Amino acid sequence: MKTSYIDKRSIQIDKSILDALKIMDSSKTKLLFVFEGEKFEGLLTIGDIQRAILKDVNLTSSVAVILDKNKIYASIDEPLESIKAKVRSLRAECMPVLDHSGNLIKVYSWSDLFGNNSRLTRSKLDLPVVIMAGGKGTRLAPLTNVYPKPLIPIGDKTIVETIMDKFVMYGCHDFHISVNYKADSIKNYFDFISNPEYNISYFQEDKPMGTAGSLRLLRDKINSTFFVSNCDILIEEDYASILDYHRTNNNELTVVAAVKTFSLPYGTIITGEDGILESIEEKPTFSFKINTGLYILEPSLLDDIPDDFFHITHLMEKLKSEGRRVGVYPISQNDWKDMGDWSEYLKMIKVL
Repeated sequence: MKTSYIDKRSIQIDKSILDALKIMDSSKTKLLFVFEGEKFEGLLTIGDIQRAILKDVNLTSSVAVILDKNKIYASIDEPLESIKAKVRSLRAECMPVLDHSGNLIKVYSWSDLFGNNSRLTRSKLDLPVVIMAGGKGTRLAPLTNVYPKPLIPIGDKTIVETIMDKFVMYGCHDFHISVNYKADSIKNYFDFISNPEYNISYFQEDKPMGTAGSLRLLRDKINSTFFVSNCDILIEEDYASILDYHRTNNNELTVVAAVKTFSLPYGTIITGEDGILESIEEKPTFSFKINTGLYILEPSLLDDIPDDFFHITHLMEKLKSEGRRVGVYPISQNDWKDMGDWSEYLKMIKVL
């Protein structure tokens, strides 16, 4: 069985994990239907790929290596109400229906079962959120000569509101905003819009303190696990899953990293001693994990930050040198939108 819904989200089982990521990015989906020829083998989700990356599985490995054969599907003779209950409990985007031989007969999407106005429920996290909004935004000059970067519009809202609204969807309403450049403009704007979903407090650097230095000003204000976000990035990921990873692994700090791939348009040659040819690889692909600017921290870390200029990367290095846990949660490169420079900003305003 093939439909347009499946066609855009399908991959052969012998293709690589990198191929799967590319299809997910181009199709703007977080799951793929895996086939061997015409035979349905299972669903591959972004979660499966994230777990593989965390286990350091080589991304050139085939999809078969990480395909979970124990996923829950619906059977052809299963009542519709039972299928709905499965989809709700799994918070699944869709549910494949299989016959008794394991053949794919039908696919129910969330909207098929619950309508377009019914949205996937999200976990309510109710954690504080720190937004680092004190920079000058020089990459977006000359616009930032007039507006502070957090107030640059994205659609009918500002950049910072777009970020805050994402957290509000997860029940996070307490925002601590770091301000410096054009601080009064930011405060006046939020006083003007008076959004009841935002409970905002401000903290201000008297001098440049780095990407983490100003967090020390929150020592007596935050007493629970908290998020930290740059004011120019948007992460299209389940924040509850990031938090679950952070807590399950007993991390003190978790950084969200985008898996970015680059392909060389040339064949590469590896040589040994005396220039003797060892191997040739045509148009190799490399992958890297890029710091997105979204973090989860434990409140005890506020005491590890000195009263001095201190970047969050300095904090990571300090924790690592002391044998403490710093986790890296991987996401797809298309799930990270960096709105802080002109090229990315112009892409963003076309999307939102």
